[in-house]
Amino acid sequence: MDWYPSPEEDVLLRTAAKFATGMAPAVSGSRWFRDPERKDIQEELQGWPPGPAYELRSAGDKAARRTGRALLVGIPMVANIIANFGGAAGTPLGEVPVRGRPQEPENEVQDFPVMWAAPGTLARTVPWQLDPARRPEGYATDLVLTDRRLLFLGTRWGTLEKAEELAEFPRDSIAEARQMKFSEINADVRLTFTDGSWVRLFTGTPDSAERLDQVLSGKVKLLAESALSEGQRERVARFMADLPKTAHPPTCTVLRSGIVLVESRVSVRAGSGIFETHSILMDDAGSPAEPLPGDL
Repeated sequence: MDWYPSPEEDVLLRTAAKFATGMAPAVSGSRWFRDPERKDIQEELQGWPPGPAYELRSAGDKAARRTGRALLVGIPMVANIIANFGGAAGTPLGEVPVRGRPQEPENEVQDFPVMWAAPGTLARTVPWQLDPARRPEGYATDLVLTDRRLLFLGTRWGTLEKAEELAEFPRDSIAEARQMKFSEINADVRLTFTDGSWVRLFTGTPDSAERLDQVLSGKVKLLAESALSEGQRERVARFMADLPKTAHPPTCTVLRSGIVLVESRVSVRAGSGIFETHSILMDDAGSPAEPLPGDL
């Protein structure tokens, strides 16, 4: 493992995290950093290296982007059909993205801020390495939620270096994490601080975005591995042994019935930022369990 929590601190969730990217035609491939008056604040962010300046796309650009996206979506669709025809239990290409309707057209269609922050607010202190357009090639960022704090870590693909702690925030400084479903594979989450500032992040899987939403809103409870029974720990160890060595540490969620859902994310391709989720359900003893109505 490339990072360990402090003594007597339990890790609840670790997931990929980077600034999200616009999907609607006018904002496709773009992201902006705004204050509450919707002014650009990139030049005001202390210590940040220069980044690209985006502009809303013209009607011609929009048509081209729509055509290109349709072609790209068609590739995994055909691959999924082939895989399923052959009896495969899934495919690393994942499901075709279905984005639904924008939840906030002003922030998802006409504009796409990934930071909304007045001067002096916490969102302005998140690390610049979250920006794919600024960080070095081969560099990745993770979000870690513990029972005490939320951290951002930085790692380099293909190395055994210890992860960098880029920034940390007390748990009580986080007001909300909301899954934003009008996004690539439904994997965006908006993290809002108690001072009203926020950042929009892409987490790599819809499961990670949903779990952050549920945990920080109090809808579900996450268990640290230290809180598992001996049988559960043995079952989790076997589960992780069957996954690639690059699998993320497991997340253990107590469902409404009391059974435990264990999930681990595995990168589809190094550096892609897209993950597939592997999971099991177990009872108090670590034996396989079936979900009950209302669990999932």
